[in-house]
Amino acid sequence: MTRPSPARIYDYFLGGTHNLAVDRDFADRAIAAAPELPYGARSNRAFLGRAVQYLTSHGVTQFLDVGAGIPTQEPTHEVAARACPEARVVYVDNDPVAVAHSRALLTGNARSAVLQADVRDPKAILTSETVRSTIDFSRPVGLLLLAVLHFLPDADDPGGIIGTFAEALAPGSYLVISHVSPQPGLDTEQLEQHLRESHTAFMRGPQEIARLFEGWELVEPGLVPPSLWRPEGVPGAQAYRVPGLVGVARLP
Repeated sequence: MTRPSPARIYDYFLGGTHNLAVDRDFADRAIAAAPELPYGARSNRAFLGRAVQYLTSHGVTQFLDVGAGIPTQEPTHEVAARACPEARVVYVDNDPVAVAHSRALLTGNARSAVLQADVRDPKAILTSETVRSTIDFSRPVGLLLLAVLHFLPDADDPGGIIGTFAEALAPGSYLVISHVSPQPGLDTEQLEQHLRESHTAFMRGPQEIARLFEGWELVEPGLVPPSLWRPEGVPGAQAYRVPGLVGVARLP
């Protein structure tokens, strides 16, 4: 609780209350380097909602949300339940405080579960009793990796991590990714410097992010800023000023 947590910082960006002074201090310095970050977080959460709606419309009723943070502000289980009351969700995060918050928020929800685990150990996630008792791997699963892979350096092999998950998933499963990325016409130098100095996240370009989808079939419109992925209505000018890309892909 004395170190900033990505999960709680994200909650702060979203306007939530499940964060601490150490998180707010870090977040405020990040906003000073990149004022668009809170908008980016909100557009990322809105993308999550549209992606989950897309998956449920294609028959997916179970979700593995890894690096989920705290399920507030239109989280996966609420969006999925509106389309399918029988939908099941497992939230995974490595932050014990975020996990404690999540379990408290989901008390009494029999179709959602929370697991404390690290995305860098996908086998431990896949074989956990929490996941196995909630997710039926003989049917398609929505694997959600939103705003988490950019915390992994190349040495952690994020592509290999996705490959390990894919081996356990049934055909017709979907992969949803959002990732910080420089954008044309958007000055991200200060943000990149802040991330390098704090050793918290790693920006990747479009080609690097596209490689994370190898073996999957990207659905239209491909890799785009979050507000431009199947938007509801006409995106405003700010939609193009988000240092990130998102994509949804199907496992053939």
